[in-house]
Amino acid sequence: MKKYYSIICILTLAFIGLIMVGCETTQQTAAAAPPPPNSARLLVNRVANFGSDLTLLLTIDGKDAGSFPDGRNYSGYLSPGQHVIVAQVNPNLTGAGPARKTVNAKAGQTYSYTAGLSGGSMTLVRNQGQSVPGY
Repeated sequence: MKKYYSIICILTLAFIGLIMVGCETTQQTAAAAPPPPNSARLLVNRVANFGSDLTLLLTIDGKDAGSFPDGRNYSGYLSPGQHVIVAQVNPNLTGAGPARKTVNAKAGQTYSYTAGLSGGSMTLVRNQGQSVPGY
């Protein structure tokens, strides 16, 4: 019985170690990634009163950019040129229409928006001082 218990303990510790190594590698890779060359930065923040039980769904040029629950925001890069940003709410219990913005991205610029709900529709409001040079 003691031999069986020892094997289970060793396997459990090995499994926990593998999980910790995997998590550490993922975090280091994401933090160390430099911005793509000749790119623009896009920031989309959830408005403070968006709702803790609602998720912001974001697409860029028809491709899923992610879903952002309470406390999460989007930060990514765009290639130079025209892009269509669409923000939606999930679950969409009120039938709120999506917000669409066209961004003419220029390399080295930062474009920042705040997503929220207003009057039964989603909104994407450009933050003041945009676009600004640098990341």
